[in-house]
Amino acid sequence: MLSAKRLLADIGPLRESAAFRRLWAGTTLSSVGSALTFFAVMLQVYDLTRSPFAVGLLGVVQAVPTLAVGLLGGPLTDALDRRKLVLVTSSCLAVVSAALAAQAFAGLNQVWLLYLLVAVQFAISAVDRPARNTFTPSLLPPGRVTAGLALNQISFQLMLIAGPALAGIIAAAPHLGLRACYLVDAVSYGAALYGVGRLPSLPPKGDPAQLGPRAVAEGIRFIRHSQVLAGAFLADLSATVFALPVALFPAINAERFGGDPRTLGLFTTAIGVGGLASSVLSGPLGRTSRQGRAMLVTVGLWGAAFAGFAVAPPVLWLTLALLAVAGAADTFTVVFRIGIVQEVTPEQLRGRLLAADYVVGAGGGQLGNLESGALGSLASPAIAALTGGLLTIVAVATLGLTLPAFRRYQRQPAVPPVSDPVPDPASESTLRK
Repeated sequence: MLSAKRLLADIGPLRESAAFRRLWAGTTLSSVGSALTFFAVMLQVYDLTRSPFAVGLLGVVQAVPTLAVGLLGGPLTDALDRRKLVLVTSSCLAVVSAALAAQAFAGLNQVWLLYLLVAVQFAISAVDRPARNTFTPSLLPPGRVTAGLALNQISFQLMLIAGPALAGIIAAAPHLGLRACYLVDAVSYGAALYGVGRLPSLPPKGDPAQLGPRAVAEGIRFIRHSQVLAGAFLADLSATVFALPVALFPAINAERFGGDPRTLGLFTTAIGVGGLASSVLSGPLGRTSRQGRAMLVTVGLWGAAFAGFAVAPPVLWLTLALLAVAGAADTFTVVFRIGIVQEVTPEQLRGRLLAADYVVGAGGGQLGNLESGALGSLASPAIAALTGGLLTIVAVATLGLTLPAFRRYQRQPAVPPVSDPVPDPASESTLRK
């Protein structure tokens, strides 16, 4: 039987590194604020249009700048002082959140303005997130990096739990509403800026990367010629493009539970609860050697959970339980993907591969919103969610057959510290999101 020490995540980095502790706390608080804005934008667009397709178009608005800017963020991160870069990007993101709050207080209610502000927000985030993901290995000794990465995953799950639930409560309050969600997000960036501002200077190691398309192309070529990396990214894209029906949540909530904003907030919160439980109990995952096969299984479980969510009767506890299963499967998938990318990627391509990882995670999710929203408008929200879940299962089965090197991939033997929950990596993970 596994001891509790080996089963639970290691919180040692929070005790031992003041810089990491400030960064982790500031990022967590700011992420909760960002979740409030995500909820508010989605609900405001739905309230203005009553169209799942209009909500799904947010996926295009988010994906286009993510894809256009995201890959360029890798060479930029490798060429500049990462602390200064993130201070600039975080400040710009705070300004965008303030603009969203201003449009809500002014009662403008223009969908095109919401789309524009969201596009700017995601263009900046496409540089901010990959750069921020390089901090943990710079702040912690090698033996503590993996514990720090697991804590970052817990931070992400806390955001999924607290953010939507808090947003639902604030949105339903008579004297608060969506404008308060935007305002809280703008204020929360103060915590993020404090956490980053107290960091030491973090210049790139070695010779700075050259900027431009050639540097980006070098990273893409490496992925294309690695069946293992290609399989990991394609499996993740299958999960997010086909079976991430967040754009359908408002319509399904309206059909099954009367459209109460508090219930809508619980949908994403349930995903976070499942993810948090699996993050806290992530110790055994680090000892899974056949990571390629394991990732295929967890992506298939993610698709099956959303297929079940689509056909579930209007019973709230069952709906939330299926979403929690999806959240747990997603966390397992992220852990396996992190392990594969960290082990296969050479150090000189670290920034570019992290940028590609961000594009896959963020861009795929937004394309999934478009796909589910469009299909939900053409057919029905339930049919769209069911189709996406089943397509995910078919996709992972196809990847397993056509990419045998990925299916057979095994983690290289290592001797990590006993308290570490996942294999010792060389870089920070990119959280989904």
